[in-house]
Formats: sequence, structure tokens, C-alpha cells
Amino acid sequence: MAIQSLTLILLVLAVLLVIGVPIAYSIGIAALAAILQTVPLDIAVVTGAQRIFVGMSKFSLTAIPFFILAGNLMNQGGIAKRLVDFVLALLGKLPGALLVTNAGANALFGAISGSASAAAAAVGSMVKGGEEELGYDQALCAAANGASAPSGLLIPPSNALITYSLASGGTSVAALFMAGYIPGILWTICCIIVGIILAVKKGYSGTAGAFGWKNLLLAARNALPALSLILVVIGGIVGGIFTATEGAAIAVVYALILGILYKNITLRSFWRILIDSARMSGMVVFLIGVSNILGWVMAFAQIPQAVSAALLGLTGNRFLILLIMNLILLIAGTFMDVTPAILIFTPLFLPVVKTFGMDPVHFGLILVYNLCIGNITPPVGNTLFVAIKVGQTSLQKTLPYMLCYYAAILAGLMIVTYIPLVSTGLPSLMGLI
Repeated sequence: MAIQSLTLILLVLAVLLVIGVPIAYSIGIAALAAILQTVPLDIAVVTGAQRIFVGMSKFSLTAIPFFILAGNLMNQGGIAKRLVDFVLALLGKLPGALLVTNAGANALFGAISGSASAAAAAVGSMVKGGEEELGYDQALCAAANGASAPSGLLIPPSNALITYSLASGGTSVAALFMAGYIPGILWTICCIIVGIILAVKKGYSGTAGAFGWKNLLLAARNALPALSLILVVIGGIVGGIFTATEGAAIAVVYALILGILYKNITLRSFWRILIDSARMSGMVVFLIGVSNILGWVMAFAQIPQAVSAALLGLTGNRFLILLIMNLILLIAGTFMDVTPAILIFTPLFLPVVKTFGMDPVHFGLILVYNLCIGNITPPVGNTLFVAIKVGQTSLQKTLPYMLCYYAAILAGLMIVTYIPLVSTGLPSLMGLI
């Protein structure tokens, strides 16, 4: 029954996605198709509607629309250039200065904006002129930009980690946020190392002159208001001063004030930002609501138990089980966006890893790290294609460089997967897990 239901869900989901049905409708229809095997249509439809309402009515869910609005305000608030200048002052003497700067600035801007594609577009546009002036290979610049952009999705505040908290049954958001720092920084370091190696091979030097503390302090002062958002929001959540939802609301107010002070947000642009944020929030929240049907169907059909038994039946070696999960998630991530993939795979795999004592926080970072790689992997790879568009190049020219970045990022994934302290060290140190 369980395997039959899972097969039907995956088959219907695949067919609907191939023919272009939106992901939220695809998940709902696939879940209903599975439950109709045992429940009459009228009961299935009423139950499905109830589960959508239950899934959308959680108070903690309101953090996501607030963080989306805060991110959009930051995107329009003129902070990208200040972050680029700060990272350039800090790392600009390294070989391939602008490639390195791109990676560092993407991590900061992606964390603040909550969008890998926004980071690739904003930061990539800022460094593009300098890269052209210095004769950098456009395809290499696009690869460096695209590969490093998803790192910000791991560094809090992170909507992906909030979504995982909901899907996993209430894993501490504060613990997940603290757990995201080292994996996110590790992703960035992997991209910086690859950028330096490729820059040395191509003869790209750092910025001229000696390292200057004066320039760094000036750049840090200009970037401090934007960077303070992370400190205020994350510090307040981790310190128990306010909840994730309250922190998200504070982030909106802070971002709005910052955008007005920078004179980049007007009444007209604010209205447009509100509309865009409402549309995006509606899609995300509806998706979470619909995915609640899928979670209920999986629990009713005992699919997680069947998947757990199947994987443990293949091997009792936890290292091989994690490797199999990573492969499945990497493949799924190339076709699915991060949010729906989290909602689908969390109830499937979390019970499995719990059988050998893995902390849900550790698994959450493995899951999100895997799915972030899908952001830069064809055929979907939205962030990669944004970077290619910004760089005015092609996938064919960019892909050879991306292979180097993939190798480094996958090495980072192995570290996150098999060394639990990378994810659990900080939250454990702070008494969060």
C-alpha cells in the first residue's frame, strides 16, 4: 500500500510537472490521487481543503511573508554596492579580486535579501563593469557569480530553514539559523578557493596597492547599517528577545527605514514592492498549505515508514544511506525549487535519519545545502541562468568553469554531511540543541 501510494504520487507529480502544471497544483493533485485509493472523492476533497487551511494557519508561517518583504525592500534599498565595496576592501588584494569579491558579496547580500537569484543579479551587475575593464573572461565571471549566490540561502535569516522547521514538525528556528552559518561560509570559501585557482591560471591579479585599513574601515562604516540587520534580527531570535515572526517584522521596518534614508525607496516603489512581495508570499504560503495534504497522505499511507524500511533494508551503513539520500536530493534539486522539495523530502527522509540518531538540525542543513545546488544546476538552475544573463554569455561557455565550482561545492556537501559539528557546533555551543 505505502510503496504503491508513493509510486503513484511520484508518477502523477512527474507527469504534471512535465506538462507545465504549477508545482502547488501538481502536489495537491498527486496527493489526492494517492488518497483516492482508500477514501471516497467527497471525503478526500473536504479533507484536502481542511489540511490546506491547517497548513496555512500556523502563526510561525507569517515569518516568511515578512522576510520576503524585508528582502525585497533590501533589494531596492541600494545596499548591494555598499556590500560589494566592503568585501572588495577586505579581500580585494587576493588574485582574481573581483571573482573573490563577487563570492563574498553574494553571501552577504543573499543572506540579507533571502534570494540567490536577486544576489546574482544585484552583485553580478555591480562587479560586471570592473571585470570587463580588467579583461576578465565573461563566462568565468558568470560561473563565479552563479556558483556563489546560493550560499546566502544557508546564512540566516533563511526562508528555506524556516520552511524546513515547519515541515519537520517544529525544529527550533534559532538552532537552524545558528547551524546555517558554517555551512554557508563553507560554500563561500569553496567558491573563493576555486576563483583564486582559476584567476592564478589566467593571470588575474588583485587590486593594485597595499592593503589599507583606512579604506576597509570606511567601507565597513558604509556597509554597517545593512550588516546590522543580520545582527539585530538573528541576535534577537537566538537570544530569545523575540520570535522569528517578530524578528521578520522588525527586519521589514529596519529595511524600510534604511531604504528611505538611502533615498532609494519612494512611495511609488514601496507600493510596487508590497505588491510583488504579496504575490510571492501568496505562492509560497499556498504551496506550504497544499504540501500539508501531501504530508497527511504520506502519514496516512505510512510512506515514511516504508521508505525507512526500504533504505535500511538496502544497507545498515549510515554513511551509504546518507550518500543515497544526497544523490536523490541532488537529482531532485535539478528539477524542483527549494521550497517544494523541502516540503516533499523532509517527511520522507527525516524519519530515516532519526533511526540512527541524527539531529534534525543537522539533517536540515544537509537537505537545504543539497537543494541549493539545484539552483545552479541545469536544466532548471534559475540562479545560474540569471548569472549567465547578467554576464552576457552562454551556458556552453560557462559550464566548463561551473564544473570546477561543482566539485568544490560537492566537497563542501560531504563535509556538511559527514561531520555533524559543522552544522551542530554553533547551536550546541549556545545551548540551542
